[in-house]
Parts: sequence; C-alpha cells; structure tokens
Amino acid sequence: MSPMDRAAALTVVALWGLNFIAAKLSLADMPPFLVTAFRFIGVAVLLVPFCRPRRDQLPGLFGVALVLGIGHFGLLYAGMSGVDAGTSAVLIQLGVPFSVLLSWAVFKDRPDARTWAGVGLAFGGVVLLAGGAASGSAVSFALIAAAMLMWATANILIKRLGAISAFVLNGWMALMSAPMMILLSAVTETGQWAAMRAAGPAAWGGVAFTVVGSSVVAYTLWLGLLRRHPVSRVVPFTLLGPVIGFVAGVLVLGEAVTTIKVIGGLLTTAGVAVVELRRRVPEG
Repeated sequence: MSPMDRAAALTVVALWGLNFIAAKLSLADMPPFLVTAFRFIGVAVLLVPFCRPRRDQLPGLFGVALVLGIGHFGLLYAGMSGVDAGTSAVLIQLGVPFSVLLSWAVFKDRPDARTWAGVGLAFGGVVLLAGGAASGSAVSFALIAAAMLMWATANILIKRLGAISAFVLNGWMALMSAPMMILLSAVTETGQWAAMRAAGPAAWGGVAFTVVGSSVVAYTLWLGLLRRHPVSRVVPFTLLGPVIGFVAGVLVLGEAVTTIKVIGGLLTTAGVAVVELRRRVPEG
C-alpha cells in the first residue's frame, strides 16, 4: 500500500470507530428508531439521485431493506441506547462469527479448527462482557447480538443479489427502509416531536456525521481501496475499529474502563482477527 492508501484505510476505520460516539450523542436526545430513520433519509437524499438499480434487483433490495435496514440498523440503535459506545464497538464484531456459522448452514462452507477457535474466542469475550455488565443492559446486549445476526443474514441476501454497486445498495436500501422505520417509530416510540425540538447541536451533528462521514465518505474510500488492493490487505484495518470506538468512548464520553471490558474486548477482537485473517489468507 502507498502512504496515501494507508492514510485512506486509517481514515475509514477512524470514521467507523467514531460513529459509535456520533450515535450515542444522537441517542442521548432522540429515540433510537427516529435516529435510524434520519440516517436512512440522509443517505437516500445523498445517494439515490445519482444511482439506479435494475428493475429485477428491486425485490431483492426490498428484502435487504427489511433484514439489513429494519432488522440490523433498527435493532442496533435500539441496543446501543442502553450500552456504552466502547462496548457497542466490540459487540458488533459478532457479525463475523455469525457470518461463519450462517455460511456453514447455508452454503455448507464448513469452518476448520482454527476458525472454530476464533469463533469460540469471540463469543467467549462477549459472554465475559455480558457477565460484567449491569443487569439493566442485558436486553441491550441481546438486541445488538440480534442486530449482528441480521447483518450476517443480510450478507447472504446481498450475495444472492449478484453484482450490484455499493452505492445503489446503500442508497436504495435506505430509501426503502426510511418509511418503514418512520412507521415503526410512530407505533413504538413517543415524544418524537418534543425530542426533535429539544435535540441540541451534538445530537444533530451525530446524525450528520453518521450520514456523511460513516455512510458516504467512508464507503467511498473503502470501495476505492478494495478496487486497488487484495481484500486480505485491506480488511485487517477494520480490526482497529473497536479500539478506536473504545478509546473515543473513554476520552470523549467519559466512559469507564474496567478490567472485564478490556479483557472481554481483547478476547472478542482476537477471535475476530483469527477468523478474518484465516478467511483472507488465500486472497493475499
């Protein structure tokens, strides 16, 4: 990698890691489904006018909108409202072991012993984190875990879509998900108008960061890196995301550092590293 590409990769993981801070700032003032709806509206406004799917891709995109848009992002933001940013950054790593298990179940891609060890490490770290968390956050842990299972499921649906631009996927998934998320917020949440009026610059800035920084800028840089380099050279950078999210949570939001959080986070990240690096070696 050139120095510019390394800088681009680090920028991407920094944007994704800091997105946990942005989300927490938004969730401090507004309910989670409403925040998620604003994310989808912003992404759709920025991307949809510049990209169009084929007509035959629309049914598949609607399925992705249900599973990834509503199932993943909806559950993720609902869970993050009850878990600190650093822990959330670690918990989303569950998407990797869930993907391994679903790939085994659906595509008969049987994991080898080393991959199983990585999956076990990752889940062990999460169990340790959950055991050391306050009892009130148990539901939030479950919601984030369910969100990452939805993410892994969505990856299978996306694979079955065939070749599709990431911008078409993100933009049109957001367009289809936005009205469903608005309806879900209207049915299950209260006080939305009051929350929007009372939301401060930090909350709206968090939404803007998520839409522009995490969704548009980061993905643009990421796609460029994937076009220029093997996946095996690019993907390991993503392992820095939980570290950035954890450190930023401590420095920006004043979140506590505990021994269980550190050990659980290291175990989960190490497990994901074993799985990811094992899966990517042939492409190097």
